[in-house]
Amino acid sequence: MKLQYRLLCLLLFSACNTSQPDNTVNDNSNPAPPMINYSIVKVYPHDTSSYTEGLEWRNNSLYESGGNYGSSRLHQTTLEGKKLQSLPLAKEFFGEGITLLNNKIYQLTYREHKVFVYDAATFKKIKEMEWPYEGWGMTNNGKDLIISTGSSVLYFVDPENFKILNQVSVTDNYGPVSNLNELEYVNNRIYANIWQTDYIVKIDPETGRVTGKLDAGGILQKSGIAYNPEDYPGSNGNVLNGIAYDSARNSFYITGKKWPALFEIKLNN
Repeated sequence: MKLQYRLLCLLLFSACNTSQPDNTVNDNSNPAPPMINYSIVKVYPHDTSSYTEGLEWRNNSLYESGGNYGSSRLHQTTLEGKKLQSLPLAKEFFGEGITLLNNKIYQLTYREHKVFVYDAATFKKIKEMEWPYEGWGMTNNGKDLIISTGSSVLYFVDPENFKILNQVSVTDNYGPVSNLNELEYVNNRIYANIWQTDYIVKIDPETGRVTGKLDAGGILQKSGIAYNPEDYPGSNGNVLNGIAYDSARNSFYITGKKWPALFEIKLNN
């Protein structure tokens, strides 16, 4: 997710192969999550200048937070990609996850410990708040904000003062599931991108257990979309990221960082 700060971590990660070591024991008391099948309904254009960090569908439009220092922004578009409004962030801020609640947009920043709150209709900044950890993904359950920090922990936060109310550790049959990134709350479940993978996991917010897993690997290629990530700066970080839900269509919209396409998909199980 944060290529310019994590290359060393990735090198160490690869050398040690710590993602699923040979001595990992399958916890039979926590069953392996079933795979979630999906079908592509439609493909829409996506702005290849947007390093997608947060995605939300609301008011018949798409809200997106783009990251990277010097190019972070908050913007609103139609599904077809028509720009409705856009707000750049100051160059010292790296924009991260967003969510909409009570006619307000909440936007995290990566390492700056700032949270920006905007009026959802005008993008006028209402206030700033503090967040003690790294900011990655954010969603809400209609009452609390839910935040990821790149670990296996999800934090439930008061939207008025950003105080932590509760937290849950996300696990599957191999133990804690880290690198939780972009989030979306749908029908009492949390869907999360796993950074640097093609997986989206479905999480029970009460227990933290992963109850399903979607593999979106090769979705661009399978759709016949020409895309050469080497044409874009920071191409190694152009991974799957961004989940939004359209309740009227019962569809999900997913995309990736600087991807040329946004996919409308339906889950088949």
